[in-house]
Amino acid sequence: MHNPDADMDTDMIEVEVAYALPQEQSILAVRVPPGSTAKQAIEASGILQRYPQIDLETDRIGIFSKVCKLDRVLEAGDRVEIYRPLLIDPKEKRRRRAEQNAAHKTQPKTD
Repeated sequence: MHNPDADMDTDMIEVEVAYALPQEQSILAVRVPPGSTAKQAIEASGILQRYPQIDLETDRIGIFSKVCKLDRVLEAGDRVEIYRPLLIDPKEKRRRRAEQNAAHKTQPKTD
């Protein structure tokens, strides 16, 4: 007897959904129909329930470190990454570090 549900499962593609915090990371495998978007994979993974602080309206996402939109159609093997907001702009961080290094170098030596 033919089982149509078995055919549906073989038509699925497997992708990963990843989210990282400073102290932990989650990479969840999820099977979605071909033609699914990054948003659909994120929703199907259950990661939004695990990490309620994720806000798809503001958090950026990407595929293998390349930023993309939620409507990006996925291919088998893609890893959808959800990025946390930056706490400080990288340019600002470099500027502050340079100022600290400059201040440290200009301090008089005490012998």
